Amino acid sequence: MIVPQFGVGTFRLTGDTVIHSVKTALEVGYRAVDTAQIYANEAEVGQAIHESQVNRADIFLTTKIWTENYAADKLIPSLKDSLIKLRTDAVNLSLIHWPAPALGVNIPELMGHLLEAKKQGLTEYIGVSNFNIELTQQAIDSIGAEQIATNQIELSPYLQNERLATYLKQQNIDVTSYMTLAYGKVLNDPILSDIAAQHQASVAQVTLAWALQKGYAVIPSSTKPAHLMSNLKAQEIRLSQDEMQLIATLDRNGREVNPSELAPAWDL
Repeated sequence: MIVPQFGVGTFRLTGDTVIHSVKTALEVGYRAVDTAQIYANEAEVGQAIHESQVNRADIFLTTKIWTENYAADKLIPSLKDSLIKLRTDAVNLSLIHWPAPALGVNIPELMGHLLEAKKQGLTEYIGVSNFNIELTQQAIDSIGAEQIATNQIELSPYLQNERLATYLKQQNIDVTSYMTLAYGKVLNDPILSDIAAQHQASVAQVTLAWALQKGYAVIPSSTKPAHLMSNLKAQEIRLSQDEMQLIATLDRNGREVNPSELAPAWDL
């Protein structure tokens, strides 16, 4: 995998909250941080990394380009602005945040601009987020699968996205799972609770372990140091085949994020 399997997310975290979360995460062992232009917290994430005891070279930093910056004359300047906020010469990964077909986005053109940003040394790797199979194929056809490090998608026990995940694996594109805990909805699930009890673990740990065992990268966020440390321990849990099959039965297409003007027609 290109993308580290365990990172910390910063969605919906701003101000001192995100600074504290990222600094704590780095302190307890995280080495991947995920942000985005639309999160309006890149400057705080940059500050947290700068003030941490961890060298920038040891951190895998991801940001995502927002739709208003997709035009040819905006994408690269917007990424340069992100780099200033993040206090870095280059990010490790830049993603197209949403395919936004309703806005008439030209995927081949867009991927070409992103590839140019990579060629200019502004980002080590490039990829996409929230792309379905059809649009990922368009991206592949335009710049080649070897240029696409990951597709970051909503994925949880309640939204297992098997068709898309299988397709991405066939293309050798990393799957990054966001919203892995389904906004906390999985935390009271009786099947997951039973499995967690068997492992003397939390439901969050078991859910993250499930995603890791499927070969996905995860980027859970938390404002609480105890949860940040607890989440990391998911890497130590090994679920049995029976337990993995039980979790497979929980799939119910339970999507939490689906902005009509930005989302594609999802694969079912």
